[in-house]
Amino acid sequence: MATDVRLLESVRRFSGRIFGVRTDRVRLPDGRETQLDVVEHRGSVAVIALADGGRIVLVRQYRHPAGRELWEIPAGTLEVGEEPLACARRELREETGYTAARLRPLATFYMTPGFCDERLHLVAARELTEGSQELDGDEAIRVGLFTIDEAKERVAAGEIADAKTLLALAWWELGRL
Repeated sequence: MATDVRLLESVRRFSGRIFGVRTDRVRLPDGRETQLDVVEHRGSVAVIALADGGRIVLVRQYRHPAGRELWEIPAGTLEVGEEPLACARRELREETGYTAARLRPLATFYMTPGFCDERLHLVAARELTEGSQELDGDEAIRVGLFTIDEAKERVAAGEIADAKTLLALAWWELGRL
């Protein structure tokens, strides 16, 4: 059990704009000691935005670690002290230009708990009103609207390849929104 793991030492290795890295020395329940690297992240929000006509709003942007552009649901990092629904509203507006009359939290989960403490808040957005994007200086984002079948075609083509968007499409198809 996690409660049987004892933290002996924690050393900060890196602090950046988006994440930090620390190395923890822990004692395991059987008495052994080991070191664990942890990526620290303040959390994020991803938005399943459903537009009129049964279409989902996706954004296409270059993802440097993947080395290519991907279609994804709108998402972003929580600001310090920001609530998930406020972040969802902000990210949806900034990345797509859309505002939502209704936002509903769906789930909160760890993205990669083997090495990162990031928790992603998945939010459904409905009753959208179109507007203008408010992109950050380092963003170049294209917006598209897709039916579930069109989104599945993007999955098959490898154009949708991130976990949060695949999960969002599964929620949508299962009628969980």
